[in-house]
Amino acid sequence: MDAEEISFTGSGGETLAGTLDLPGKEPEGYALMAHCFTGGRNHHATRRIARQLCERGLAVLRFDFTGLGDSGGRFAEATFSSRVSDIVRAADWMRSVHGAPQLLVGHSLGGAAVIPAAPEIPEVAAVATIGAPADPAHVTHLFEGVLEEVEREGRAEVVLGGQRLKVSRAFVDDLQTFNPMGATAALERPLLVMHSPQDEVVELENASTIFRAARHPKSFIALDGADHLLRRAADSRRVAQLVAAWADPYLPETFTPEAD
Repeated sequence: MDAEEISFTGSGGETLAGTLDLPGKEPEGYALMAHCFTGGRNHHATRRIARQLCERGLAVLRFDFTGLGDSGGRFAEATFSSRVSDIVRAADWMRSVHGAPQLLVGHSLGGAAVIPAAPEIPEVAAVATIGAPADPAHVTHLFEGVLEEVEREGRAEVVLGGQRLKVSRAFVDDLQTFNPMGATAALERPLLVMHSPQDEVVELENASTIFRAARHPKSFIALDGADHLLRRAADSRRVAQLVAAWADPYLPETFTPEAD
């Protein structure tokens, strides 16, 4: 495998940093991976899943959302809608330089974001979510203690994932106005919903809600024993293997997963 460090312009004009993981041969398809709320492209789960999919023959782009990792801009200036737009911008970059993604994979809030992004990327043939909230507004419980300050002052500082970040009223308002079930019903792409029954951050009922709202073809896989962040390397590998096997019929005909 090889890795290419890239950058592209985000929806807010900031420069976003990404890594394109390349297989050791001509890619048999292209995928785009959206990380969890504050994880970044080098979050262990994002990196491991991308690398495993790469080993299966796919070229995979993972990037940092605004204000995270090596990307420019301020986290407080980003919204859920801007994340969706940045996924579309990432796909635009892939299309212009290598090849547009046929597969979108999103973890946690990234999973919620790839659903509305998919219809904006014509080449996307399949979407997979991992531990995604049915409603992206679910993330507000992570900083509910400062919501009054956010409403009063326009923003507030919180510690999320060990990072000090500022959450804005625009971010909260955007989450609350988004129509998640409408986006899921309008997906019109095969959807794989993956969720751990033991998820301690986003409860399993979120997967049920997404699954009910989605149209066929749709599939659900229980990631029994995994935690929300997929801290164990074995869980990330299992996720990537399951995604690759499920997505096989929807990817280019040349895509033939190799045995481990």
